[in-house]
Amino acid sequence: MPIENIPEIYILQKELPLDVFVYDFKMINDVVKSKVNLSMNMFSFLQVGRKQVHFANNAIAVNSQQSLLLKKGNWLWTELLDTESIYYCKLLFFSEKTLTQFLNKYTNNAIPFNEKEPYFVIENDDYIISFIHSLSSKTFINHHFSEALLLLKLEEIMLYLLNKYGLPFENYLHSLISKEISPFKKIVECNVSSNLKLEEIAFLCNMSLSTFKRHFILEYKEPPGKWFQDKRLQKAKELLESGTLKASDIYFEVGYNNLSNFSTAFKNKFGINPKDISD
Repeated sequence: MPIENIPEIYILQKELPLDVFVYDFKMINDVVKSKVNLSMNMFSFLQVGRKQVHFANNAIAVNSQQSLLLKKGNWLWTELLDTESIYYCKLLFFSEKTLTQFLNKYTNNAIPFNEKEPYFVIENDDYIISFIHSLSSKTFINHHFSEALLLLKLEEIMLYLLNKYGLPFENYLHSLISKEISPFKKIVECNVSSNLKLEEIAFLCNMSLSTFKRHFILEYKEPPGKWFQDKRLQKAKELLESGTLKASDIYFEVGYNNLSNFSTAFKNKFGINPKDISD
């Protein structure tokens, strides 16, 4: 059984980082079982069928009168048909950055909360059913304000659920915030000043280069090559401005194998030669 990287498999522009994303999921097979690597937190609004999700320590089953909010991670889930109808659900994904902004805006803080359950079960009422019907990926295709509109839809449902469930739901939202830097980000940020190539940093993360690049864009919202270059050149500028070091002293330390390449990159970014700072 292959591992499905979600929501990446639903995004047509593979390199496009998204903070909010909606996908209409349909299925005509009787049973579909999937190994899922969920890289964003996700609402699963089930309309027809049943869903069972297995986590590391427990499992949850929901029917079409219920929805789920799932924490990002690795899950094994099964989708089943109750009738001969098409299995149908709406998936609404959102980034941790978007969640943090929401919590800061409406709850005055975004402090992580220790919640052991990786899911929150939502009982669908008339309002939620109406919301689900209004949520379609077709609505947000080629729409000039699609990103802003989708963000408002996310805020709408989270505000409604905060009112419906109160503190338990608010605590669960807080539990979706990372409590500490991820192993991936720790490796990346420990190598900002190294002269390792991307392939070598990907190896340290136990990833292929393509997987590393995809994961990096989801975490940092820009390609790794540009991110590393900007961070390394900024550090170089700070070192040169200290007045005690020259370009020849630092180019290797900030990830360049020769002085010429470093000087060219530095001038392209800051508009001056590194020697103009250190002289």
